[in-house]
Amino acid sequence: MALKATVHKAELTISDMDRGYYATHHLTLARHPSETDERMMLRLLAFARHASETLEFGRGISDEDEPALWQKTLTDDIELWIDLGQPEEKRVRHACQRAGEVWIYTYGNRVAETWWKKIEGQVCRFDNLHVAEITLETLAELGQLAERTMRLNVTIQDGELWLASDTQSVQCRLQMLK
Repeated sequence: MALKATVHKAELTISDMDRGYYATHHLTLARHPSETDERMMLRLLAFARHASETLEFGRGISDEDEPALWQKTLTDDIELWIDLGQPEEKRVRHACQRAGEVWIYTYGNRVAETWWKKIEGQVCRFDNLHVAEITLETLAELGQLAERTMRLNVTIQDGELWLASDTQSVQCRLQMLK
């Protein structure tokens, strides 16, 4: 019998001073059995950073044709494609050709560095590609915020993100690789 996804509920109150975006989102996240709390929280962080009424979670790990998050137009064109980890160069190229804007949030410290050095030459020509790295230490702190039911406040200012629950807060600095 296959393991089922664990459902997490999140109330995300976002104050994005960089974009002038202020909203509360009630989200349901399905955490695949092979997904860690840290990766799930990175999906939540990526949602907060790009939040809009039309941004939605893809099937991610369980479907290789969909990103972790995406935003589509009413005509089903992909405006925004967001992936996590170290996707293959072919997948990055495919995403850049299909979407107006592509963001990759990578992690793994040396693994991320090695991955980026390997594919940078082939994908640097895509002007719509953005790659941000988060440290494993920050990712571990994000993982500590994970609960089945979460109420998080997110503040974004000058490119820095803060996620706070009732008991702790995490400052997330992203290093832009591209």
